[in-house]
Parts: sequence; C-alpha cells; structure tokens
Amino acid sequence: MTTHILIIAHAPLAHALRECALHVFPECEDEVLALDVPPNEPPEETQAAAQAMLDQHAGPVLLLTDVFGATPCNVAQRLTDGQRVRLICGVNLPMLLRSVCYRREEMESLVSRAMAGGTQGVMQVAPAAPQNQVRMSSSTNDQEKHHHQQ
Repeated sequence: MTTHILIIAHAPLAHALRECALHVFPECEDEVLALDVPPNEPPEETQAAAQAMLDQHAGPVLLLTDVFGATPCNVAQRLTDGQRVRLICGVNLPMLLRSVCYRREEMESLVSRAMAGGTQGVMQVAPAAPQNQVRMSSSTNDQEKHHHQQ
C-alpha cells in the first residue's frame, strides 16, 4: 500500500517543498500533500485543516514538519497515532525526496529511509580548487575558449 506524505510547515515552506518534489516526481501529485501554516493562525484551525486532509486517506500517512516545538509540529503530534500516522520533524528536500521514492514500503522502513535521507543530505562541501577543474579542449570555438565559471 502506498503511504501518503503530508508536509505541515510554516508558510510557504510546505507548498514549496511539495512543488520541488513534484518537479522530480510529477506522478506523485496525489500522494504528496502540503499544509502551510500562516502566521498567527490558531493551532485549532491548523489542526482541523490537517485532520480533514488525513480523513481523505484511509491508508498510512507520513507527516513531515519543519521545526520541533513549533505550531506545525505540535499540531502534527496531536494527529499521530504511531502506527497509521507517523511524524518526522526537521523536514528538508533530501528527506522528502527519499520519502517519495520509498512511499510503497512498510511504514517502519519508510521512516528509516526518510531519516537517513534527511541526515545524509546535510553535508559541508569543500570549494572546488581551480587547478582541479577540467580544461576545455583546444578544438572548441573561440566563444567557448573564453568561458569563465562564476
């Protein structure tokens, strides 16, 4: 059974993450849902909207939120039952993409893969040294000879 993914985050992050996921996986439009939490919205309204979205899906749902302790996470915690509905906090794009890739796996496996994707997607990258960049061959045209990377 396919797990639906519901992102609950501070506006406009939830919909922005969803759009990024759909850019890579356009076929998952019905399975990745987003709920942006506007500033100053009462938590009860956010919870009602999230519950309405959950009620539309009988199968498993993975909730992804942005910041632990903030309204999106607090609302999601009230909706989580630990079995059909699971929650991961600290969503980032690598976590979401991994979740989409493995949304057909059992929930326990999906949660593990999502967590791994989120943590493995965060890394410090060293700047590329100019001496390690590939030089253009002398057979390229004049315009390409003067190409500069910025």
